[in-house]
Amino acid sequence: MTTRIIQYKKPRLKNPVFIEGLPGIGNVGRIAAGYIVEQLKAEKFADLLSTHFMPFVLLHQSSAVHVLKNEFFYYKAKKKGERNLIILVGDSQSIDPVGHYEIVEEILKYVKKLGVKEMFTLAGLSVGEMPEHPKVIGAVSEPELIKKYKKYGIDFDAGSKLGTIVGASGLLIGLGRYYGIKGVCLLGETVGLPIIPDPRGAKEVLKVLSKILNIKIDVSKLDKKVKEMQEFIKKIQDVQSKAIAQMMKREIKPKKEELSYIG
Repeated sequence: MTTRIIQYKKPRLKNPVFIEGLPGIGNVGRIAAGYIVEQLKAEKFADLLSTHFMPFVLLHQSSAVHVLKNEFFYYKAKKKGERNLIILVGDSQSIDPVGHYEIVEEILKYVKKLGVKEMFTLAGLSVGEMPEHPKVIGAVSEPELIKKYKKYGIDFDAGSKLGTIVGASGLLIGLGRYYGIKGVCLLGETVGLPIIPDPRGAKEVLKVLSKILNIKIDVSKLDKKVKEMQEFIKKIQDVQSKAIAQMMKREIKPKKEELSYIG
């Protein structure tokens, strides 16, 4: 196995919008996407497993193991004006550059088969300090999307604020055009500490996204949800950091050799 998607049921949705939120800076995207899943009571229908995730399982207090994975959920619109949604959340991103491309390609091929033509990827933008009023910065796959979504209060002056978007959120909208899927990346400003979840940046992203999709999201319970998530997220990242350190030590040989890059 390299990267594999295991489907448990096939959702039948007309013109669904794809939303991605995986761990990253401030875990803004993961928090926002996970909160949407919870608030809308979205239904899980598939798992993505990959050998590009760290090779360990987490052990719960019940002694049951938890395999690192990404999960697909769907929400079928219930009210007029709402959009059908496919939402991806997960425990991890790839630990190497090759894996990022492989996983993103598998995701794009999969959601295209499900009828996706438009997507929103969610992430954090490190600004080095705690912003008093976090902004939502936007990046697009196609320039015409700026005109379409600027009215929602998104700051599309991204070029002056960041030079790169690392990981799935950037690659999805970058490679999406080759699959006929247009994309917008929404980045919530955050202090920039990966281990500490930032509900403030996630709240602003949620406010913007709920307006675009015409769905009601009550953000008042977000702080409580983040506290519940924090211990689990930190556990994954602590174990992952230790595993990476051990892998790098093994790469050190008696002879002078270059260390392999681990993303």
